Amino acid sequence: MFELMALAAAGVAGGWGYLTSRRFVRQRLRFVDAVKKPVAPVVAGAVAALVAAPVVALLPVVGVGTAVAFGVGIGAGVARGARDTTSPPTL
Repeated sequence: MFELMALAAAGVAGGWGYLTSRRFVRQRLRFVDAVKKPVAPVVAGAVAALVAAPVVALLPVVGVGTAVAFGVGIGAGVARGARDTTSPPTL
């Protein structure tokens, strides 16, 4: 039962991280050249996972997997948001 709750929490954390980071990169960082470099999503995801690790260590149900899922979501959102800023707008 607790494993299913932890899996759901990891999915929600990863999805929320993806959506918010993609939106932030598209709206706020669209003119920043550093976000378009290939290392930017890796750095963003690693920093997010490191920041989330102490927080999830205090919670009883979630674990390190949730922090990793959050970091992967942030990294994927940054990568997709940077790709959105370079592609031409669709009508």
